[in-house]
Formats: sequence, structure tokens, C-alpha cells
Amino acid sequence: MTTPKKIDMHSHHFPRLSEKEGAALGNESSLWLSIDPNGETGQIMTGSKAFRPVERVLWDAHARLAQMDEQGVDIQLSCATPIMFRYSAPAAVAADWSARMNDHALEFASADPARLKVLAQVPLQDLDMACAEASSAKAKGHVGVQIGNHLGDLDMDSDHLVGFLTHCAHEGIPVLVHPWDMMGGKERMQKWMLPWLVAMPAETQLSILSLILSGAFERIPKSLKLCFAHGGGAFAFLLGRVENAWTHRDIVRQDCPNPPSSYVDRFSVDSAVFDPGSLRLLTSVMGVERVMLGSDYPFPLGEPRIGSLIQGADFLSEDEKARMLARNASDFFNLT
Repeated sequence: MTTPKKIDMHSHHFPRLSEKEGAALGNESSLWLSIDPNGETGQIMTGSKAFRPVERVLWDAHARLAQMDEQGVDIQLSCATPIMFRYSAPAAVAADWSARMNDHALEFASADPARLKVLAQVPLQDLDMACAEASSAKAKGHVGVQIGNHLGDLDMDSDHLVGFLTHCAHEGIPVLVHPWDMMGGKERMQKWMLPWLVAMPAETQLSILSLILSGAFERIPKSLKLCFAHGGGAFAFLLGRVENAWTHRDIVRQDCPNPPSSYVDRFSVDSAVFDPGSLRLLTSVMGVERVMLGSDYPFPLGEPRIGSLIQGADFLSEDEKARMLARNASDFFNLT
């Protein structure tokens, strides 16, 4: 394979789970895939309820590869649809579930292992089990792990999640943090997809700030490769507000020894911001070396033409575009 020109590091899959296999979650609602008679569309199901309409490229790797060809994507990294996390299940059940889902992910990637790479999921509710599954998945061929941005009421600065991130740092396992189970969605955001439009960026902003302002980044090895999905949510736009608060309020800086802006070199983000002005701000705040092409494919809120935002950015040099389109992800996930 020639040097990749386009690596999409943020996409999703969902395996062809039968209702019987989905029932392995025990008392949790079964999670399975109902495929329509046409074979092209279907529904992710939770028990007897439809959760989300989906298309064949979500579960069919060969259909995925055909679309990658059509869009000029050389390599795509795929991870679990976040509903698959199942962090509320008993830890032992979740550990078995994660191992099964990770095997399904490798089966998906086996259609073309050179072009399809996968990130593992872990039973995050148990630290030892999560660490064990992350290491096992790496040994089997996963190029990193994807985790949700919180675990119930535990944010990223909790000892539990910092412990997991520290393990990944020591083991050389890249981590993608994906927002899920969004705040306020059931109470105040019942219409117009507001949980995805308002709460999802806020969740990611909360995750990043919890690591910065708590001093967690002082405890986590700098070797950790950490990426936040969806352009880091609202972080880039609100960093000035945070910096101002840290400067003038001791309660903001009580656990954070350095200015918040000094920690942007501790993590990366994807490019899924959909607007040239937003991408300009993102690269200005983060630096082009910490922004990677990520589409959120194949969901409707993702980038329809993968990489078009970066390719059309007239404020980026050709070398900067090449870094963001492929080289950054290749280095981050050790794909060379």
C-alpha cells in the first residue's frame, strides 16, 4: 500500500447482533440489530424498541470499503457505537460483553486489515477488568481503545478514570474519548436533537476541563496518547473564558498549577467541526499537529464528504493539510 493520503480516525460500526446474542447483557435491555428485508437498512434495537435507523455500511465491511474507495479514504479507524458501552451492567457481564464486541470488531476489520483498523471497548466500571481488556485487545490487533467521557457521576478527573488512562499511558495504548449519555437530555432537551447539538459539545468540554483544572494531567504520564472526539466540543471556543477565570479566581486555579492553555499539548482532537471558521479556530488553539481527520461516519451528523473541510481550508498549507488528513493519525495510532 502506498503512503496513505487520507486516514479517517473517527468512525463507528455495529455488529450483526441477533436478539439472542444481545440478551447476553442479562438484566440490561438486549442490544441487537434488526436488518430490513432489503438488506440495506435496519434499526439498532434495545429490547423491542427501535433506538436508531442505520444503513448497511454500519455493519457490512465490504460496503464500507466500497464507500471508502468512493470517498478516497485510504484507512478508516472504527469503534463501537457508544450505546454498546453498557457501563451500567454488572462488571463481569460487561467484561464478557466487551470481549465479544472486540472480537466482532476484529472480524469487521478482517475484510481488509490494511485499510480497516479498530478501537476496542472496555468494561470501564471495573478498573482491573478494563485495564486487562485494553491490554488484551492491543495484543489481538486493536490500535487503541474508545471510552465514554464519564462513568455515571465520575468525570475524567476521578481516580478511577485517571487510573485507566495511566495504564494506557504505560502500555502505549492510544485512547479516544467519546461523549455519551449526555447531560440534561431527558429533562430539558427533548426536541430538535438538542442533546447532540448542545449537551454533546458540553460533555466533551467538561471532560477536558476536568483533567486540566483538577490537576489530573500532572498525575498522568505525558506519554499518554489522548484524543477527544468532535473537535474537543466547546473547548477551543471557551478556552479564553477558562484562562481568564484561572487568572482572576483562586478557586479555579486551586488544583491547577499552570494556565489552562499550557495543557493543550497533552491531547489531540478530531476535525469534526463542519465549518471553516471553526476549523481555523481549532487549529489556532490546538496546533495542526494535534488535529486529526475524523468524520463520525456513517451517522447523519458526521462529515458527508470525508476530509472535504480540511481539503478546502485556504488558511492551511498543503503540508498542514497532509498532516491533518493522514500523518497525525498515522503517528498517533502507530500505523506506520
